[in-house]
Amino acid sequence: MDSTYSPRIVLDRTSGIPLYEQIAQPIERDILSGALPAGAMIEDEVSMSQRLDVARPTARRALQELANKGLLTRRRGVGTQVTPPHVHRPMRLSSLNQDLVDAGFKPSTKVLAYQVREASKEEAVKLEISPGEGVLSIQRLRFADAHPLAILNNLVPLDLAPSWQDLGNLGLYRCFQDKGIEITAAKQEVCARGATAQEAELLGESVGAPLLTMQRIGLTAEGRVVEVGSHVYRPTLYSFQFSLFVS
Repeated sequence: MDSTYSPRIVLDRTSGIPLYEQIAQPIERDILSGALPAGAMIEDEVSMSQRLDVARPTARRALQELANKGLLTRRRGVGTQVTPPHVHRPMRLSSLNQDLVDAGFKPSTKVLAYQVREASKEEAVKLEISPGEGVLSIQRLRFADAHPLAILNNLVPLDLAPSWQDLGNLGLYRCFQDKGIEITAAKQEVCARGATAQEAELLGESVGAPLLTMQRIGLTAEGRVVEVGSHVYRPTLYSFQFSLFVS
C-alpha cells in the first residue's frame, strides 16, 4: 500500500446521497474490512477535493464524519490516519499500562512533567498528609500503538516517588509494586468535559472536543493514600466497561 491512501471513489452527482457520504462510505468500508490498517495515512482534504472535483468543505466533512465515528484521527501537522481499535477498559482497580498490554496494544509513555514541591492545603487533604509536606507531581502522555490515548496527572507522597526513568518505562502501579506497595482500594469518579487547548494539542483532538475524565484516589490495605490521579481520555479510542448486578 502507498504511504498515503487515495480511495477509489466514483461519484454519482445525480444521486440523492450527499457527496460527502459518497466519499466517506468507501473509506469506512475499507477500514472496517481491514483493507486499511490502523495507522494508515489518508489523503488530505485539499488533494481529495482536487482529485474528485468537489468543494474542499465537502471533502473536509467526509473526513470529519469518519473522525466523529472514531475511525480516523486528524492531527494538525501530522495528517489524517486510521485510528487503532477502540480500547475497552473494564471498571476495575488496575493499571492502564497493563490493561493495554492485556488488550493486545503496545503502550508507551512520555513524561511531560516531573516536579517535586510542597503540597497545597487541598492536595494535603486528598493525600491525608500535612500541608507543606513534599509531593511528586507528574504528568504523562500515554500512547496505544503510537496513538495518543490519555493524559495522566498524578500526585504521589514524596517518600513513594518513582524515578523519571521508571515512569517512562513502566506504569505507575508497576512502580509501586516494585517498592512493595499494593493498591487495594480506590475512590473513583468518571465524568466528561470539553478538551482544553493544551489537551487538544496533546491528544490530537479539537478544542472543546468531548473527553472522558477520571478522578482516582488510591489506597493500600492499611488505608494509606498513595496516589491522587486526574486523568483524561479520548472517547474516540477509549471507553469504560461496567458490570451491573441485581441486589
